[in-house]
Amino acid sequence: MARRPRIVIATRNGGKLREIRAALPASAAMLVGLDEADPHSRIAAPPEDEPTFAANARAKAAYYARATGLWALADDSGLEVDALNGAPGTRSARYAADAGDAGAAGRRDAANNARLLQALAGVPEAERTARFICCLALSDGHRTLLEARGVLEGRIGLSARGENGFGYDPLFVLPGRRCAVAELTADQKNAISHRGQAVRAFAKALGGTEGDRPCPR
Repeated sequence: MARRPRIVIATRNGGKLREIRAALPASAAMLVGLDEADPHSRIAAPPEDEPTFAANARAKAAYYARATGLWALADDSGLEVDALNGAPGTRSARYAADAGDAGAAGRRDAANNARLLQALAGVPEAERTARFICCLALSDGHRTLLEARGVLEGRIGLSARGENGFGYDPLFVLPGRRCAVAELTADQKNAISHRGQAVRAFAKALGGTEGDRPCPR
């Protein structure tokens, strides 16, 4: 039986870490959280200034693999809203801060959601289509070993709903269920989410079976 690779999950975002661990079978790899690999937070976060989710994931994976000496699995994900020409896109986590909200860092999710609702004020529900996108990349520090991608389609609601999840989950409405992602349980979310899709595709590829196509370069 092949030895499972030891992989550091290159994020300090607790929500992302929980979702990746929940969706990736324990048999696929020995997973190490970044806080375990770097308990004193000595590794500074890299800039995330690439133009696409895929490129950001590759860059982060290579950076953390070199910094930790382990294979690194990095996620870059976010929200694209059609009425906003794809914004916030790769700036999803910094959407409110980019608009000059000085206090956004301490209340990031609430600030980002407030800015999104403001940006979509007056836009009819039918025109509030959006998607969550997740790109994963695995690197050994020198090359990208695997990539996977997941997409969840939906629309942006008129107000926040639900108490679960994180990020834009309270505003992201699933048309087939007519509920927000934040109203789902963790298991329900992982079964359909963009990150859950990407992690399952990654696990298949890691196991040597056919997985999702690579993210576009």
